[in-house]
This record gives sequence, C-alpha cells and structure tokens, in this order.
Amino acid sequence: MTARTEEFWTLANYLTLFRIAAIPLVAVLLLFYPGKWPSFAAALIFFLGGVSDVLDGYLARRRNTVSNMGKLLDPLADKLLVGTSLILLIPLGYVSAWIVAVILGRELAVTTLRGVAGAQGIIIAANFLGKMKTIAQLAATNLLILHYPFFSIPIHELGTFLLWTALVLTIWSGADYFIRYLKNS
Repeated sequence: MTARTEEFWTLANYLTLFRIAAIPLVAVLLLFYPGKWPSFAAALIFFLGGVSDVLDGYLARRRNTVSNMGKLLDPLADKLLVGTSLILLIPLGYVSAWIVAVILGRELAVTTLRGVAGAQGIIIAANFLGKMKTIAQLAATNLLILHYPFFSIPIHELGTFLLWTALVLTIWSGADYFIRYLKNS
C-alpha cells in the first residue's frame, strides 16, 4: 500500500465515512417509512453520526493520524449530514424551507470565504461560537428527525426551539467569520 492509502484508512476517517453513509439511511427511514419508530431509528442513526463527528477529530489527534483527506472530508460530512437531513424535513412539514435556506446559505458562504482566505494565506480557524452553532444544529436536527413525543416530552417543539437557537448562532457565527476575514485581509 502507498503512504496515501495508509494515511486515508484510519479509524477517524472511517467514522467520517460513516456520517456520509448514514445520510441515505436517514433519508429512507424518513421518506419511505413514516411513523414514530422509523423516526426513532433515523434519529438514532443521525445521533451516532453526530457522536462520530466528535470522536473522529479526537481520535485523529490522539493517534496522530490527522490527514489532509480527513481535514477535507470531516467538515464536508458534517454539512452533508445536517444539510441533507434538514432538507428531508421540509416536505414532511417539520421545518420551514427558509430556515434551511439560511442555514445552508451560511455554510456555503463560510466555506467559500475560508477557501478564498486560505488562498490568500489567511487562516480563519473555527472558534467557540462556531462549535456552539454546530452543537445546536446537530441537537435541533436530531430532535426534529425524532419528531414524535416520547415520554410526554414535546420533541418537535423542543427541536423547533433549538432550531431557532441554531439559526441565531448560524447567522452570528457566519458574520463573525466575515468580520475576522475583513480584519485580517
């Protein structure tokens, strides 16, 4: 095997690939098997994807297996899992399309900005605000996928509240990226 192949096939990258593979599973469960228990299964798969997001970075750093491919795939997998899941929730009536558009628009804008900044030698690192945005998006999306009440807890309403929180953090952190870029350019 070549060094590149060895560098790619790490536990951290397997976890990242799991997040990408989870997307069609969540989609099939939500779109073709409506109901409380398929939603529970979809939410569990999504939750495991979120946990894998935390684990892959930790394992890559701890095992000293950080790779360029992992650096590329990790944020892409996050955006694909959350973005696709939110899009799937629109036709089910669980989330408003405009909220999803704002969240996805911010993700595209910040990703593009980071690429432009990187080409200029400017690094705009993720910060606490961005991490809070990600946690809020993951939690809100997971609850909205779960949707149905469990143990008399109004899951959908809780998910909607967290989605509004995520929306505020999404806009705020996006503005923060642009402000930090302008200060450094």
